[in-house]
Parts: sequence; C-alpha cells; structure tokens
Amino acid sequence: MSNTFEAIKERESNLLCHTYGRYPLAVSRAKGNKLYDLDGNEYLDFLAGIAVCSLGHSRDDLADVMAEQARKLVHVSNLFYQEPQLDLAEKLLSTCAAGKVFFCNSGAEANEGAIKLARRYMHLVRGEERHEIITLEKSFHGRTLSTLTATGQTGPIKDGFNPLPEGFVTVPFGNVNALRGAINAHTAAIMIEMVQGEGGVRPLPTDYVNDIVALCKENDILLIVDEVQTGLCRTGRVWAHQHYNIVPDIFTSAKALANGLPMGAVLCSDETAKGFAPGSHATTFGGGAVVSAVAAKVLDIMLEQKLADRALDLGEFARRAVVELMEKHPGRIVGSRGLGLLFGIELAGNGQDIWKGLLARKVVCNLTQGTILRLVPPLTIGEDDITAFMDALDDVLGSLEG
Repeated sequence: MSNTFEAIKERESNLLCHTYGRYPLAVSRAKGNKLYDLDGNEYLDFLAGIAVCSLGHSRDDLADVMAEQARKLVHVSNLFYQEPQLDLAEKLLSTCAAGKVFFCNSGAEANEGAIKLARRYMHLVRGEERHEIITLEKSFHGRTLSTLTATGQTGPIKDGFNPLPEGFVTVPFGNVNALRGAINAHTAAIMIEMVQGEGGVRPLPTDYVNDIVALCKENDILLIVDEVQTGLCRTGRVWAHQHYNIVPDIFTSAKALANGLPMGAVLCSDETAKGFAPGSHATTFGGGAVVSAVAAKVLDIMLEQKLADRALDLGEFARRAVVELMEKHPGRIVGSRGLGLLFGIELAGNGQDIWKGLLARKVVCNLTQGTILRLVPPLTIGEDDITAFMDALDDVLGSLEG
C-alpha cells in the first residue's frame, strides 16, 4: 500500500496507461457527499463521480442489498432468466413511456446499443437503407469508435483514431435549417442530449426540441435521447426529456443507475424494440443479478424520497446564489444554466485558477469547456452544502481580485 500522494502518483505512472488528466487528489474513502484523502482531509463533493453517485457515497442500505444478492447469485450470463433484471425493468419502465429495456454496462455501451437498434430497425423491420445518425455540435456520447464518431467535438478526443466509422453527421447546435438540410434518404435517427453536459451544461431550447421532434415525424425517422448523464432525477424530472413533454423512440441511461456499479440501459418503444432479435445484440455482464438488485433499490430510494423535486428546488436555490455572486464580483461570472442539479456556472474567462482555488478550499467540482464549472453533486445534498460551495467560490473570486 502507498501511504503518500507522491508515492501513489509514482506507482500509477509505472502501472497504468496514461489516459487520464488526474485531479491532484488521491481519494482513500468517501461517505455521503464527502471525500477523504490519504491524510483524512475532508472535501465537499460536487462531482459525485461525474453524476454517478446520485445517492451519495458508501450507503449502508445499498451495501446491504449488494451483499445479500452476492450471497445468492452474482453472475450466470444472459443465457438464463434472472428475476432481478425483471424487477428492475418493471420499475424503470414505470417511470416513462418506453415499453422495453436492454441492460448493459456503461453509458457508451448504451449509446452504442441505441445506434445499433436504430439501424437494425430501419434495415430489417422497415426495410429501408437508412443508417446515418445526426448529432449536435459539442455533444458527447461516449468513447467507443461509434459513439466517439457521434460525439460532436474535435481535438484530442478524436486525434489518432482515424478512420472513424461512417454514417454520422454533426450539425451546429440550435440551427434548425442545418438540421433539416442534413436529413436525407439515408438518415435513420437524430440523437440528442436534453442538456449537453460535457458540451458546457447547455439545455436544448424548447422550441428547438419541438422542431427536432417535428422533423423526425415529418421524415419518419427515429429520435434517440442520450440520458446517460441527465437521467434519473438529475434535472428535476426522472428523465430530462419529460421536461419537454416528448416521447423518444429510444433513450439511454447509465451513470446514476446503480450509484457507482457499472450499469447501463437502452429503453425503447415496443415498435422500435422489434429491431432486436436473439443473436442481434448481447452482453456478457449486462444486467447481472447484483447490479440489477442495487439499481432497483436506487430507483426505489429516488422515487420514495422525491429526489427529482429536490433537484429542481436545489437548482433554483443555486441559481439565486449565483446571481448574488455576480452582483458581488462583476465581470467574473457570465451566468448560470442547466436543469435541476445538472448545473453550470459560466465564467468570464478561463476557469482553471478558479477550479484550482476551489480544490485548495476542499471543494471538488468539474471544469468543462474551459469556462464552465459543472456541478453534479449527490441529489441528497442540502442548501447548506450549496451555500458552502458558493462561499468557497466567493472566497476564490475575492482572492483573485485581490
């Protein structure tokens, strides 16, 4: 065991592929909405494992479910019927208008499954040679080759991976004419996030969403919604697309689904589900008994404690706090945006020093697109935690001005 931060860094450099720009922090344990480093220092967590631990860290009730199920059945593969999958499926489908679900292991895998389902449905059910997926600029859909290609970003994320798969078109965000112009005889679906997380916490305007839905209907193509980050009460509804009163043909979930265990899902209409048949798509580990049992408990807690309503209220509380900071530090903060507790604070310039200042004050959050502080804390936080975050940000801005 390594007992110093520098020793851990050195050990990692010798053992792991260098794919991550790590935060200068080694976490030894976590509880609730707090992280603890090797020296026992406490950090307020406004990242939650990147919107994953929505119920907080190291919960005894989830650990009990995990242990109980692990003593009965962990893994037998998807060659067998397993009731924990069905219990979870019933609970998930009761929250939305979808009719069927496919379980997998991650958000990228869920989005990959959604792309495959859309193409196969068009080819084998509709009998049409439609395969292209249209996505939006600055979107993020994953890091497999297909989901990476679907991702509407450039730079290091795509460098060196050519040739990327064909069949993906990216259009400017919010430009209906560009979207309309991209649709052709080969278009299978339009794929969107209701709030672009990695893209800078950008909610899609309601009118734009309505135009997207209308274009899908007009051209008889599918609508895929990536709810990997926005789903499961994060935005103030169980699913973010419910803010817009729309019903996607396919939507995906992951991150918060099992509160830290690897779990993803593709949800779809009964009609679209006809695109899959035995042998067409599969996963060895997806929807295993332990992760399914934990995810079912996660959903129970979220619904019983009305965490969607809580996220909506706390998001509004955070918005008002940002307005006060804007008045106190003119020219430093442009504004805030997001839905519920997928919350972004837009800074006037590069936010690296501000992010570092927050970390130095034992507050953890994410900086995306260089200027957006992305807050995705556990949904179980309170107003006092948001106040503590804003106080730390106030202190950082004051020190930079000084």
